[in-house]
Amino acid sequence: MNPSPRIEVAAGIVVRDGLLLITRRPPGTHLAGLWEFPGGKRHVDESWESCLVRELQEELDTHVEVGRLRYETEHAYTEKAVHLRFFECRVLEGEPRPVECAELAWVRPTDLERYTFPEADRELVALLSS
Repeated sequence: MNPSPRIEVAAGIVVRDGLLLITRRPPGTHLAGLWEFPGGKRHVDESWESCLVRELQEELDTHVEVGRLRYETEHAYTEKAVHLRFFECRVLEGEPRPVECAELAWVRPTDLERYTFPEADRELVALLSS
């Protein structure tokens, strides 16, 4: 039996005026319809921070400044394993818009638990919403 492939993902905890930016996964993708913190797969030759800048540019047409690592976790789904690093981010230019995601929302941390997130994000959601 082959182990699940391991994917490294950088995600952003984007904060503005006390609100957090979350995005909904598009139809036809792994975990479609669930909400998440924006980001994506890290290429072998890039830093975690560079990955996050690139992914948010592609996904949301916005440029961010990546701050400190806030949370790190690993999770095994049936079809793949993910290693996630969540970084604090700040929008530098461009109003985020859903380019490669189904939709986005700016939410209060206390409202995060109203949204359905992937299992891998649930501990972070609990930490941020308390």
